[in-house]
Amino acid sequence: MLITISSEAPQSTRAAILLAAAEGGLRTQTMTNGRGGEVVAIVGSLPPLLGELPGVESIQSVHKPYMLASLEARASSIVDAGGVGIGGGTPVIMAGPCSIESRETLVDLARAVKAAGATMLRGGAFKPRSSPYSFQGLGLEGLQHLAAAREATGLAVVTEVMEPDQVEVVAGYADMLQVGSRNMANFPLLKRIGQCTTPVLLKRGFSATLEELLMSAEYIMANGNPNVVLCERGIRGFDAAFRFNLDLNIVPAIKEVSHLPVIVDPSHGTGRRSLVKRMAMAGLASGADGLMVEVHPDPERALSDGYQTITPDELAHIHRHGLALHEVLAGLDDELDETTIPAHEPVRITALGEEPAVVLSA
Repeated sequence: MLITISSEAPQSTRAAILLAAAEGGLRTQTMTNGRGGEVVAIVGSLPPLLGELPGVESIQSVHKPYMLASLEARASSIVDAGGVGIGGGTPVIMAGPCSIESRETLVDLARAVKAAGATMLRGGAFKPRSSPYSFQGLGLEGLQHLAAAREATGLAVVTEVMEPDQVEVVAGYADMLQVGSRNMANFPLLKRIGQCTTPVLLKRGFSATLEELLMSAEYIMANGNPNVVLCERGIRGFDAAFRFNLDLNIVPAIKEVSHLPVIVDPSHGTGRRSLVKRMAMAGLASGADGLMVEVHPDPERALSDGYQTITPDELAHIHRHGLALHEVLAGLDDELDETTIPAHEPVRITALGEEPAVVLSA
């Protein structure tokens, strides 16, 4: 059940709802509704008479299973990660190395990606790798390097957390916690992250459906943390030419049912450096609220994922064209009002030196 309380509702209304739920042994979670009011999510049902309390705007007994993450709970969210608003209209760019390699390299790269247009620095300190023999990251030392890069550049930082016991330590260094695709269904981790206030970047598992992704977000939100950003990073396909297939259908589809911001990772989504630029543009065209891109000064020498990593100069190219594309597509999803659509003259196509041969209605 979802109960929406207006900003003018007295405290007694909220207290009465929470008391009724407690007396019924029902679990509750509250969240702002973006209009100064509040949404109370209740696992179970309460008497409809609560709708008569002053300030109760609505009671929804039928809703999506991901009730806190749904548009039924509130309008589109903006998640603040270290002063960077994600979902506010202007796309954000999170850029940096797959794995943190050294302090000097990271600080220099942070300066380069900031100059190229990045608004956040990404970098892995703890790395889940397919092979146990691959570089696993620098761990705590890597987190310290991230803090140094933030101090040097002012960029907010996002990095992955892999285990529940790591959450407190990683949150002490990061402005945003990343849950990798392999951990999207690690429910003990999601619950633990839900108990902190640090914003979360939740990556879609490479075989997960839309609803499964949103239910994982619900785990985090149901445990108290509403600051969730979703990330499409590619799903498994049958074509061996690509590491993954970047499923851009999911971006506008999520926006039809959820208020959570969505970004796209074209690096993992393609697994090929040559495809990153085009698919980054495609991600923005799909309506994504930003991009996450792997960047390294010398991708061929990167300790991990160099084959899908671009240079700072290539990032600057993406940033420049991405802003232009965003401006062109602004208003694409606005509702059309037929009474205000201007009439156009027919478009006449004429061969050079001839009379009009073809008329197209515009």
